[in-house]
Amino acid sequence: MQAWADGLRKAHFPPERNQVRAHVTLLHALPPYVLDEAKALLSRIAAQNPPVEARLTGVMDLGSGTALRIESPAMMALRDEVADHFHGLLTLQDDHVPRLHITVQNKVLRKDAIALQMHLQEAFAARSFSFAGLALHHYLGGPWGDAGRWSFRGGSRGRRQGA
Repeated sequence: MQAWADGLRKAHFPPERNQVRAHVTLLHALPPYVLDEAKALLSRIAAQNPPVEARLTGVMDLGSGTALRIESPAMMALRDEVADHFHGLLTLQDDHVPRLHITVQNKVLRKDAIALQMHLQEAFAARSFSFAGLALHHYLGGPWGDAGRWSFRGGSRGRRQGA
């Protein structure tokens, strides 16, 4: 799944804006002073949970871009855990229930977004997959820096069911 989504981003995302691999954003911003706390929290969550089940369900219109829609009650539960932990520090952009997705195209002309959506829809097939882990990035004034990656490694006991 990762290689396929990375390929779509490479083919359709404006190259000057394509700073990170294909990903699903759970939160957009936290204050820099909680970086160590965020690392510790994500490490604990990854250690306690097995790979998180999800389903790719469709093509999503972002207006000036295109994304792949994802449904995952278990990932939403993990996202809620992180959001609850940092309550009071979330930005307005993160203070709502997100629509999980992988952005494969962004900040393009509307006609180009529609063309890609139609193209992807023709061959789209829903599929199940598992998230392998969590990652944390920090903004470096242009590019994004990798602040850490944690693989899910918990047993079935830690598996989260629907939210």
